[in-house]
Amino acid sequence: MQDINTSQRTLGAVAQPDGSVELRVWAPLAGTVSAVIGQKEWPLRKEAFGYWTLGEALAPGSRYKVRVDGGDALPDPASLSQPDGVHGDSEVVDPMAFTWADAGWQNHDLSDYIIYELHTGTFTPEGDFAGIEKKLDHLLDLGVNAIEIMPVAQFPGGRNWGYDGVFSFAVQNTYGGAAGLQRLVDACHRRGIAVALDVVYNHLGPEGNYLGAFGPYLTDKYSTPWGGAINFDDAWSDGVRRYFIENALMWLRDFHIDALRLDAVHAIKDFGPVHFLQELREHLDRLMADTGRTHYLIVECDLNDTRFIDPPETRGYGMHSQWIDEFHHALRVSATGERTGYYSDFAGIEHLAKAYRDAYVYDGQWSEHRKKHFGVPARANGGEQFIVFTQNHDQVGNRMLGESTSVLVSFEMQKLMAGAVLFSPFLPMLWMGEEWSEPSPFLYFVSHGDADLCAAVREGRRREFAAFHAQGEAPDPVASESFENSRLRWELRDQEPHATMLRFYKKLIRLRRTVPALANRDREGLTATADPATDTLVLQRQGAGGVALVVMNFSKVARHIELPVVESAWTPLLQSSAAEWGGSGDGLQPSLGGETVELQPESFILYTSDDV
Repeated sequence: MQDINTSQRTLGAVAQPDGSVELRVWAPLAGTVSAVIGQKEWPLRKEAFGYWTLGEALAPGSRYKVRVDGGDALPDPASLSQPDGVHGDSEVVDPMAFTWADAGWQNHDLSDYIIYELHTGTFTPEGDFAGIEKKLDHLLDLGVNAIEIMPVAQFPGGRNWGYDGVFSFAVQNTYGGAAGLQRLVDACHRRGIAVALDVVYNHLGPEGNYLGAFGPYLTDKYSTPWGGAINFDDAWSDGVRRYFIENALMWLRDFHIDALRLDAVHAIKDFGPVHFLQELREHLDRLMADTGRTHYLIVECDLNDTRFIDPPETRGYGMHSQWIDEFHHALRVSATGERTGYYSDFAGIEHLAKAYRDAYVYDGQWSEHRKKHFGVPARANGGEQFIVFTQNHDQVGNRMLGESTSVLVSFEMQKLMAGAVLFSPFLPMLWMGEEWSEPSPFLYFVSHGDADLCAAVREGRRREFAAFHAQGEAPDPVASESFENSRLRWELRDQEPHATMLRFYKKLIRLRRTVPALANRDREGLTATADPATDTLVLQRQGAGGVALVVMNFSKVARHIELPVVESAWTPLLQSSAAEWGGSGDGLQPSLGGETVELQPESFILYTSDDV
């Protein structure tokens, strides 16, 4: 394993203690490398392992490009600022110059995270980091204690989900740049809100991607659905691994980011003896030992393989938690009956019960959609190692019309789905706006400057929706309207029924925190029993000093469920169909168990008991 400095960044333009700036570029196959600063050109000195350095000529604020072997002058692959976009000059910025006010901040225990995913450009009218800061009090009042920001690495234009980033170290200029992100993180920490940042280490975007001119960042050995694979295990892969590990350390150390969410790690192709994720975790542990701060690594992975989240001492990769799409799929099928595409693998209520018990729905069974046996058991992994949701940017934005859950299911079903997530033994994640039943879509949008590339994006979306047998035509991802129509409508928060939904979410989050059995991430003692004939599910969870019982009815008619017998009474804490939450249900009385209760259509009731 490489010895990578965890205390400071070494790549790109780095400000030194004496006020000078050192430029360090990795170009292992180059014969000459020079920095182009204005009308002058400065040669870099060659060092070991393909690195080139320049110790003079640059200062904070300098604009520059880099020339390799007499070719075109190009932006620095490790640039921290691209003020004129992906094709323009790089700019020297010093992230260490920011004055932080979060010295007393301590990251939350991962098991306490209640996450809120957002897209910077569409979350607020301003569409930048300053806009997010203005809404932090809303998030604090809602009860979430962690935000997850979709990728902010520099991408082409001003409209993009963020997964087309090509400068991993540079913060998107239209969002507010490096200082803007630091101000946002500082403001979050002052309010007790952790910040997770989405990063992309499995591919690079198609426009403004100049890394291939500097060295073998990509490999032809593998491919990904989004283009060439990153070279993590072929010749010269040490320099590539260092590039991305230094990037991760920079976000955590210099920007005080609390957690990283790594996009689609199943597409990180690495068959070397030490997987890239293992090496990243080892350097993270060193960083945390040096700083005393706690950070987490969260992954998106669709392999149903606990190796990614198992600890290093058991030869796992040591990621702290993962998104679990299968819970979403089972919940969506239970709520809507949708069975197209990958939803065809899910039987609804039975699979939702299995997800509660086992996390992975497929842990070795035959998958008809994949045409193979799939997954391994995850029963031994803790609840905090899995993140669940009713929707996220993928599940909304990858629908042809980008519909949010609020326009696909009834008001009552939205409440039921929210309870199913927030009362689970896993970490809950909300998608921006769902707390007030936001009706705006989240469409796919880009602002590439190349007409052929724009045409390719349109065609790619068309092929993707063909797999779901979708009818009609998708909105044009290049049109500015696709971006504008995806903005949240904050004015709806104060209008009915949106205001009622917002109050309901606050209640759910408060109960999750205050009811011991709901705050427990240990799945020992958890039972989840489904009745497919009635589309009902009974979830029972144990905690210090009591039991929580959630009875759910996913059908469109009232159902009767017999409560388990307990020595002390079942006390009803929340009825989603009650009048105060916009429903028609009556008030409930305590029950000793053995009694039958009526569940209104598309609703749940939460009970607690002192039985241990």
